[in-house]
Order: sequence, then structure tokens, then C-alpha cells
Amino acid sequence: MDFDYPQETQAMQKTLQQFMQRHVLPQYAAYEAQAAQGEHPVAILEPLKARAREAGLWNLFLPGLKDDEPGTRLSNLQYAPLAEIMGRIPWASEIFNCNAPDTGNMELLHLFATEAQRERWLNPLLEGEIRSCFSMTEPDVASSDATNISTTIRRDGDHYVINGRKWFTTGALHPHCRFAIVMGVSNEAPDAPRHQRHSMVIVPLDTPGVTIERNVAIMHHHATEGHCEIRYADVRVPASALLGQEHAGFALAQARLGPGRVHHCMRSIGQCELALELMCERALSRKAFGKALSEYANIRDWIAQSRIEIDQARLLVLRAAWRMDVLGNKAAHVDVSAIKLVAARLQTQVLDRAMQVFGAMGVTPDTPLSYLWSWGRAMRYFDGPDEVHLRTIARDELARARQSLGSTAPYYRVS
Repeated sequence: MDFDYPQETQAMQKTLQQFMQRHVLPQYAAYEAQAAQGEHPVAILEPLKARAREAGLWNLFLPGLKDDEPGTRLSNLQYAPLAEIMGRIPWASEIFNCNAPDTGNMELLHLFATEAQRERWLNPLLEGEIRSCFSMTEPDVASSDATNISTTIRRDGDHYVINGRKWFTTGALHPHCRFAIVMGVSNEAPDAPRHQRHSMVIVPLDTPGVTIERNVAIMHHHATEGHCEIRYADVRVPASALLGQEHAGFALAQARLGPGRVHHCMRSIGQCELALELMCERALSRKAFGKALSEYANIRDWIAQSRIEIDQARLLVLRAAWRMDVLGNKAAHVDVSAIKLVAARLQTQVLDRAMQVFGAMGVTPDTPLSYLWSWGRAMRYFDGPDEVHLRTIARDELARARQSLGSTAPYYRVS
């Protein structure tokens, strides 16, 4: 079995690693300083985005791009190791136009947008001229069961009228964010199938009735681009703002989430690799009770466990990406649930060990560790909580067991 990446993927990895080393890392301190002041560092990002596009590192994530659309048309498996490299710096993905939630929104628009929607929204996103957000999660219902979503999207003549409250709408405060894709109930008939009641519409953020209530902090960390609570009060958009078919919102959501979870998971693995590197350097350079931390058995165990767990998770994510490429997103839905679960837990485990090795410094902003730990903890909720993914995996396992019920009988000892 050959576990090496293809040569063209390795070449792209080398190009991206060099770009990160030469152009992105030198700007790290400046970005963090501006972010700490609550500013969005557009001035830093824009020149880097131009450099990335010149280097051919642009829209790396979307395999179905047309010939006249900018990008590299990489498969999920080819893109996965690049997402890991970008993930080492949480804000780096935007430099390559590979940042969430725009990647997922571009995926949706590429699959379902009308020509007019492509012209107005998709093309500027592909060019990196604007940004977008995605409004699905709600504070007033258990959104882990998305059939609970209560925001309404009602047809009124040639318009849709939207009412509801959303939160964790990531990116809504970005100065270039121009629209949200909003999911809500469009069929309120009590006997309507529960997965055929919702639709998605495109809502420009300057539409009357759209109010950004607050930027919700994650574990007390405020993101400059915002994880926003947004109120939609009698927001009126033309019927042409409907994305895809009416009442097909769940199908659209699944099309969006599959590749996005691979991206999230590989970025998480990149952050865990960084945490392991920091942990090892700290263990080699810090002394306690007369010897280096690296000489203590428990520290060595943490390092070894982290290496094994990171490599295991990476292999699982790459298999999911391969299955998506070969069999399609739907066929890989159990694999995608597995990697979402594993990556979130991996991040909190590895980051927790690294923070412990750093001692008091590990919980301060002097290293990226506490921020990355908090993001890993948040990952156990977004794109579906752990419990939902466990249920998906168990349901699939039991379904296969039912098909071969009794096949284990020869293994029983009969007295």
C-alpha cells in the first residue's frame, strides 16, 4: 500500500509551505496585535491575497470549477494536506480564498445558483472581492436537530419575507461581508415531511430588517470577523433570492457540509501539529526539579500519544476525502461524521497536553495554545455536536449488523 501523496500534491504542499514561511509567518505578530485591538487587519491580508493568486494558490478547494473560473480544481484528497498547512495559522485560509464560511457558500452557489445569482454573488466570491456568511443555527431551539429551526421564509407574491433569530453566523462583521445564506421554514403544513419543510434564500446584509445584535464570544475570545447573532425582522427579498428549490434546504445543507468538514478537520490537524511542535520544544528547553521536562516519563507519554492520535486522525480524514471523491458526498456521510467527531476531540486532547507543559503561559495569549484549545472545544458543537455524529455512526453500524444477524453464531460456545 502506498500512503504517499501524489507528486503533484507534494509539489503543491512545498509551494504552499514556502509561501507560508516567507510571506505569512512574518506578518503573524502584526496580525495578532491588530486583532487584539479589535481591528480587522484587511491592510495585512489584501497584499498577501494578491501574492497568493500570483503564485497559483487560489481557490484550492473546489474541484468542479469551470474553465473561466479562477482556481486550481483540486480534489478533496488533493486539497486536504493543503488545508492542514493553512490551518496552522487560523486566519491564513482567507489569504488563499479558502476560508469558511465562504468555501461552503461557494460550494452551494456553484451547485445550485441561477445564472443571475452566480453573476451577482458567486463570481465576486471566487475573485475574493467580497465575503459572505451562513445563517442556520438558532439560539431559541435545539439546532442539533435542524428540523427544529424555526425562522420562517414565507412567500408573499413576488417576494419572500423572513422572520427569525440566528446566531454563530460567522463572518458577518467582516468589512467585505455582503450577504447571508439563510435557512428557514418555508412549508408550515403540519403534515409536511420534516426534511422537506425548509428552504434557503440569499439575503444581502444591507436589506431593511437585518440587524446584527452582537458578536458572540467563543470561550471569551472575540473573533474580529464575528460569530454574530442576527435578527431578521420582516426582511423582504425578491423570489429570485431563493437558492435551489423550495423546501430542499436540507439537501442543500448536506451538500455544503460534506467537503467543509474535511476542510475543518484538516485545519484542526495542522493546529494539533503546531501544538505538538510547541510542546516538544518547551519540554526540551524547560527544566523542573533539576532536569528537562522531556526527561519525565509522563511528558514523553503525552508526546507519543499526541503523535499517534494525530496520525490516526489524518489517515481517517484522508480516507473520508478519498471516498467523497470516488463515491460522492452522500456515500461518505458516515465517514464525515467520524472525522468531525475525531478531529474535535483530538484538538482538545493535544492542546490540553501542550498547555499543561507550558504551565501558566499556556493559558495566556503569549502562545496560540489557549485560543486553539477553545476553538477545538467549540468544534464539538458546530457542524453538529458529538452526540449527533455518534448516533449517525452507530445507526450505520447497527444497520449493517441487522443485514447479517446471526452470522456470529459459530463463535458462541454451546454447552
